[in-house]
Amino acid sequence: MSRSARPLTSARVLHKIKELTTPQASTEYVINRNPRNLERLRIAYKPVGYHLEKPGRSYWHTLEINTSGRYVSGDVKHFENGTILSASTSEWAIKQQLYKTNDTSAFVNLGRVLAQRCLQSGITEMTCNVEAVPGSKLQKLLQTIQDNGVSFKEPSRLPNEQPWDEKRHEKPWEVSEDALEAPKSK
Repeated sequence: MSRSARPLTSARVLHKIKELTTPQASTEYVINRNPRNLERLRIAYKPVGYHLEKPGRSYWHTLEINTSGRYVSGDVKHFENGTILSASTSEWAIKQQLYKTNDTSAFVNLGRVLAQRCLQSGITEMTCNVEAVPGSKLQKLLQTIQDNGVSFKEPSRLPNEQPWDEKRHEKPWEVSEDALEAPKSK
């Protein structure tokens, strides 16, 4: 009789239950595969740049818009890794949905696509050094990105606290009980 075809006995069942319920010594390590985790916690290095630079380099992510005679493209760049994501009206999938690739509707739809790609990749805040004239196509693109959930203001980096500091800043990953209490209604 083969081992797998043996009849079930209470001793075999009890042995199998003990085998499955006893905790095993795990040799697995948790590996954080999100390279932007420290930026989300606001403790990652943020470059300062030089004081005379315009625009400054104090950002983790920034938005760059490039317009040519025929197409419009937008890139989100990381200060270290370069371009993270981009969208352009020259992409076939976007171009097929547009009447013209550089009119106002192209700018608005490019803003929607950029915002969607940013949110899918986990980027909710970035800086934008683009100066737009009110009422222009570029201003409508920027407004569309903001309306779709991307903020153009990055949080500041947490200051490095010293043991002798009088005031300790609240860390974003810690939740105090005072913040959890509901405000009293009048």
